[in-house]
Amino acid sequence: MLEITPLRADDPPVLEAAFSAIGWTKPAAQFERYLEEQASGERPVFVARLDGEFAGYVTVVWETPYAPFREAGVPEIQDLNVLPAFRRRGIASALMDAAEALIATRGKVAGLGVGLYPDYGPAQRMYVLRGYVPDGLGVTYDRVTAKPGDTVRLDDELALHFTRTLES
Repeated sequence: MLEITPLRADDPPVLEAAFSAIGWTKPAAQFERYLEEQASGERPVFVARLDGEFAGYVTVVWETPYAPFREAGVPEIQDLNVLPAFRRRGIASALMDAAEALIATRGKVAGLGVGLYPDYGPAQRMYVLRGYVPDGLGVTYDRVTAKPGDTVRLDDELALHFTRTLES
């Protein structure tokens, strides 16, 4: 059974261990910060568990550092992660459904940024299939629009931002 809940106080070490087991660095401190931001209302966090086992999470940032979204009042879905062993089971879609439903309680548009190298391929495809379209402002590096002639590094900070109009 798939369960989607808010991030809980006992989650940070569990999430850190799960990501560490696959070679990813996501320290408990990151999730403890998320707990604080969730408590203050800045960043709701949804955690997915399949049959009680941690499978993934996503966050919503109401006031994003990406200036075009912030200035337009568009919340940003950030940090969607599903552990590889749980992929292709609808978990990312369920997390996105939860994030979009929450955003729809406050507005009509959701935004997100997605990386540009092959590891992001499945996410890129999922976002397009969900109806997200590029915001038309080009690629960003560390949330700053790259200008013609700029040299940028191909890493997690290089992204293309998308929006989707949500149904009410």
